[in-house]
Amino acid sequence: MKVRTDLILGDCRERLKELRGNSVDLIFTSPPYCDSRKKTYGGIHPDKYVEWFLPISEELLRVLKPTGTFILNIKERVVGGERHTYVIELILAMRKQGWLWTEEFIWHKKNCYPGKWPNRFRDAWERLLQFNKHRNFNMYQEEAMVPVGNWANTRLKNLSQTDKIRDNAKNGSGFGKNVSHWINRDKVYPTNVIHLATECNNKEHSAVFPEGIPEWFINLFTKEGDMVLDPFAGSGTTLVVSQKMRRNSIGIEILSEYYEMMKNIVKPVDYYLFENEKTYEAIESK
Repeated sequence: MKVRTDLILGDCRERLKELRGNSVDLIFTSPPYCDSRKKTYGGIHPDKYVEWFLPISEELLRVLKPTGTFILNIKERVVGGERHTYVIELILAMRKQGWLWTEEFIWHKKNCYPGKWPNRFRDAWERLLQFNKHRNFNMYQEEAMVPVGNWANTRLKNLSQTDKIRDNAKNGSGFGKNVSHWINRDKVYPTNVIHLATECNNKEHSAVFPEGIPEWFINLFTKEGDMVLDPFAGSGTTLVVSQKMRRNSIGIEILSEYYEMMKNIVKPVDYYLFENEKTYEAIESK
């Protein structure tokens, strides 16, 4: 299978308009976090973040297939001694825009080193927000299954009668479990918490996430030959992983130094998703 990888230099607010509608299976991206990355991307004030991002999410809504998924890696920041609400405000604004806020995953940074401020501790996690256009979207849950773990060796050895039925929680919540369902299973479905160390080598970029993060979601929401889009491509991690997993991909990057860096690690081979031949020729000639 021939895999296509498109590298695009420019502001995603404009370059996204050149992509066909309903053409992308998975959008996975990590945009600048508010005032973070001022030295590279200039930074966006928390009070202006929603206003800045909504035109981008509007274009992402247009290019995503009805069966596709958008995963947004984003994080709050502390302003004036309290957590700013821009992430919550963005979720609400995107719902009004037409997105479904389907799920929220947490990336637990296993190698996060300790730290302390006068009234808080260091964060060891980040959000990965899942948005969809429709409730019926492609999701390949079996691909994300994990080993059952050593707990099963002792827990499932001597089951009580209660373990063999759906035992409802005693607190009246309505939740319950049948422990015997795990007998003879080698793998189980994971939780929505992803335990993964951060990237220790910055790869000449101010914010690099480990390959395991996009890999996890590409595996869960796409098949070989599907199209993955990263409108804030940065160091190209999403594109590299997409190539390894035999997915087509598009990366948009506003800074020329990162665009040039990506050209050394991913090879653009086609631009078939663009609306017209003029756009194709203009990009190919760069």
